[in-house]
Amino acid sequence: MHLICPFSVIPVRSSPQERGEQLTQLLFGDLMEVLDRQGKNWLRVRCIPDNTVGWVQSNQVLEITPSEFHLYKGHFAYCLDLLHPVMAENAYIPVSLGARLPNFDGMQFQLAGKAFTFSGLAVFPADLRPASSMVLKIAQRFLFAPEQAGGRSPLGVDCSGLTQLVFGIVGIPLGREPELQVLQGETVDFVEESQPGDLAFFEDRKGRVNHVGIVLPNRQIMHVHGSVRIDKLDHFGIYDEQAQHYSHKMRVIRRVLPPEALQSENTSQQAEVVRNQIELFTPHPTSPE
Repeated sequence: MHLICPFSVIPVRSSPQERGEQLTQLLFGDLMEVLDRQGKNWLRVRCIPDNTVGWVQSNQVLEITPSEFHLYKGHFAYCLDLLHPVMAENAYIPVSLGARLPNFDGMQFQLAGKAFTFSGLAVFPADLRPASSMVLKIAQRFLFAPEQAGGRSPLGVDCSGLTQLVFGIVGIPLGREPELQVLQGETVDFVEESQPGDLAFFEDRKGRVNHVGIVLPNRQIMHVHGSVRIDKLDHFGIYDEQAQHYSHKMRVIRRVLPPEALQSENTSQQAEVVRNQIELFTPHPTSPE
């Protein structure tokens, strides 16, 4: 059985009960495959595309046909607004940054026999290249979002949910947890050799990778610690200037962006691509009345 998330966001839990730990979240348009069922209310699913396995409530998902599943998997657009509604007759559903608009034609799509319209910012995956400038532009939209274990939206996000969403939009799929994401990409030997768009990983007292953030210019890092925030980064780890102590111990820096995405875009063609991408996030001024 194939499913799609028809709501703004739903939890995926570790056990078939409402008090089960939230492992991750599914955003509008995210796809699932059913692995098992418990009673009438709970389904064990595999989330697409990161393969997270957990439990969802059956009344929070929508069954789709195998042909719809394959169509939606390959043809969709990402919402680029922090929040913007999809609208249908008797339906007004706010969707968040990173949500998927299945089989979107630029103005509307159909789901479960309903025609939905979307007038916000949206982009097809093929129209975004994995440039470091775009990674940082998308990441900045999450600033000050509150921390939430298992969260994947601007209303609540955890460290690896943030990196997964940001890099997924530019076409680089990441695992769901820091210990999976650290296996991707190439190692950067020294902090001084890091570049904006690299991923920095941190460890707990037992040496387990438990935190990740996005390297910014000027030896800074964007990560989730209470909220999405920017702190100082050096070879020891993340330094919280306000508290005047290190909050996270450095483990390793990994480069997941392709080399050409990190090079300075010094040709007119490269610069034009980046300008066009950044304009997706720039409100257009309205004419004075």
